[in-house]
Amino acid sequence: MIKVVFFGTPKIALKSLEYLYNSSKIDVVAVVTQPDKPAGRGHKLSMSPIKEFALANGLPVFQPKSIRKEFDIQAELKKLEPDFFVTFAFGQILSQDVLEIPKFETINLHASLLPKYRGANPIQRAIINGDKETGICTMVTELGLDCGDVCMRETIAISDSMNCMELFEKISEDSPQLLEKTLIDLYNGDLIPTPQCEDGVCMANKLTKEETQIDWNKSACEIHNLVRGIYKAPSAYFEYDGKIVKVLETRVVEDCGECGEFVKVTKEGIQVGCGKDCLLLVKVKPEGKGEMFARDWYNGLRK
Repeated sequence: MIKVVFFGTPKIALKSLEYLYNSSKIDVVAVVTQPDKPAGRGHKLSMSPIKEFALANGLPVFQPKSIRKEFDIQAELKKLEPDFFVTFAFGQILSQDVLEIPKFETINLHASLLPKYRGANPIQRAIINGDKETGICTMVTELGLDCGDVCMRETIAISDSMNCMELFEKISEDSPQLLEKTLIDLYNGDLIPTPQCEDGVCMANKLTKEETQIDWNKSACEIHNLVRGIYKAPSAYFEYDGKIVKVLETRVVEDCGECGEFVKVTKEGIQVGCGKDCLLLVKVKPEGKGEMFARDWYNGLRK
């Protein structure tokens, strides 16, 4: 059995932990996840999905505020004598001391086709930029940002209507088997990681608040990609009568109109003029209200 310590925090990593835990060739000996955080209106401390699974299955759980500085946890991990660390959306940077704990390597699952989209938001950036495909990579973790040798990769198609939540789910579903095969092949000596080519390197930087506000001078296609890329996380928006309106679903319409002006209202939604073509607003979430069809929101304004 290949001994693994799994590092992860959000839901996207849960299926990989479940799969490795149930694998006949992998022995998950512990889990490392972020500390519990306040959530909801009551700000009660909430466990990560990874911690919930670990506790339900009797796995030891470590929750460092900073794994680089908590030497007592590092010492406990050494006692486990793991073959590999596996990281998937863990949320902390590892030190060289931590990377040297496993017998073999620390393997990270990154949600892009490296060297493209190194960094924090590869899923969102791929959609925002209108890419037709992205993927997942297993890679050897080094101190630099997502610059380690690539073990395996898998391409994932992005349709013109796919949003970031749907892509998150697809990546969550496709990652477990790639991780398992990577670990097995590395353990058996059947896989030699490949250094990343520096040509084509681009960064997937964190989104700024300014980026989430819709600029109607851009093309309808660009705005449509923004809406898909940050769907409910945190959502693209515009202001109307001093209130924020989040945009959840759109389509591109080959038509013209003044930028930011409502061109027409149909049963399908509200057509808004853009720098090129028009954007059809299908679903929105007005400030202080729930998600609704754009035409219903518009009709409510007229009452």
